[in-house]
Amino acid sequence: MSPSAGVTRNTLRQQIADALRDEVLAGRLPPGREFTVKQIAEQYGVSATPVREALFDLSAQGLLASDQHRGFQVREFTVADYRAMAEARALVVEGLFRNPAERVAVRPEGLASIRRRAAEAVRAAKGGDLDVLIGYDLRFWRELGQFVLNPYIADFLTRLRVQAWVFAVHRLRRDGMDENVLWFGHEELVEAIARGDREQVHAEMHSYYAHALAWADRLEAREAEGRAEGDDGGPAGPGSAMPPQSAQSPESPESPGHCA
Repeated sequence: MSPSAGVTRNTLRQQIADALRDEVLAGRLPPGREFTVKQIAEQYGVSATPVREALFDLSAQGLLASDQHRGFQVREFTVADYRAMAEARALVVEGLFRNPAERVAVRPEGLASIRRRAAEAVRAAKGGDLDVLIGYDLRFWRELGQFVLNPYIADFLTRLRVQAWVFAVHRLRRDGMDENVLWFGHEELVEAIARGDREQVHAEMHSYYAHALAWADRLEAREAEGRAEGDDGGPAGPGSAMPPQSAQSPESPESPGHCA
């Protein structure tokens, strides 16, 4: 295989992974939705190899579950999973800022973009525009993660945020969004980081964590009530249609890379 062929395949692999991730985050591929490599390859009009690689990439990121006999399905995260995500994120971020000089390098030239992401995420949250919110929120956290000097930690935090959105998106579309569900602390957090105010960074992360746990408590109570009434209150059942894109080389806007 020539070098250019390898680059082309890897690019297509990434495009397919990005497109499918966007479908999951948009709620068009709901939890439990099953599909095979062949179905996705036919949908996009490409060979099976980059599709298989893309699906394994998404599986490694925790977004898909794979079964040798049934293919792949969108992973169903539970309320307990979401609690664990929120706790892990809060503990890691707080740990990073205990001694930020060794773990975080805040570059002033990067703050302007992050401030814009923060303002747009808050505006979208208050306006109830979930698709825009997810996009700006993930970009906000991804750019903020570039200040973290340990790339493995930065990658871990990004994956947690994406997984939290996968858990949240269909629930927010079902139940609606309000100030009791969404956390609006993006701007306060970035300003605390810009000042090097470790106590305020911790306070903002505690605010995020408290919001996440309070929402988890309400979801848990609702789902328990639904089970008692014969309706599990869980996510909508698997859809019947495959993702709508059908391009030879699927294009995806920058992945909406979490506010709830």
